[in-house]
Amino acid sequence: MEMGTLVFLVIVVALVLYVVAIYNRLVTLKNRFQNSFSQIDVQLKRRYDLIPNLVETAKAYLEHERGTLEAVIAARNEALAGLKAAAANPGSAEALAQLAQAEGGLQGAMGKLSIVVEAYPELKADTNMRQLSEELTSTENRVAFSRQAFNDAVTEYNSYKQSFPPVIFAGTFGHVQDASLLEFADREQLQAAPKVSF
Repeated sequence: MEMGTLVFLVIVVALVLYVVAIYNRLVTLKNRFQNSFSQIDVQLKRRYDLIPNLVETAKAYLEHERGTLEAVIAARNEALAGLKAAAANPGSAEALAQLAQAEGGLQGAMGKLSIVVEAYPELKADTNMRQLSEELTSTENRVAFSRQAFNDAVTEYNSYKQSFPPVIFAGTFGHVQDASLLEFADREQLQAAPKVSF
């Protein structure tokens, strides 16, 4: 075999191995952000399971606040439907936007419930209510951490997919669309500096 042919074959094999490495990295990063969404899924389901228990505990004390309780349950059901749609396709911008909108509605309803609960000292003193509230707060923190991990994984996937030379091969390998970040309605509130006054 001639030296030129041997060099050509080595170059072709190196290029093939490089393209295979690009494909494998794209698959790895896509699987990572999908797994990250699974963590959000687990935490949101836990939260959605806690909300009916919280409402049931509050019902005895808040009989005349029925509209608030029904709004919380309706918002929870809408958020759960949004979660199912997003879990089916965690990279879909439309599904994540639907989930984010439903989460915004749920956060609003939960905020109203918190205001109502504050007006009832005997409810705040209830052991079950305190325990459920603490679990809900803990779950909210886990959701925030899971959302950050998901958004980090999506950013890493999109950055790699859009960089050169993977951008040349990404579409061919089935990685046409960028994955979308999960941004809830509280984004502006979280980024705004807290106001302190004396």
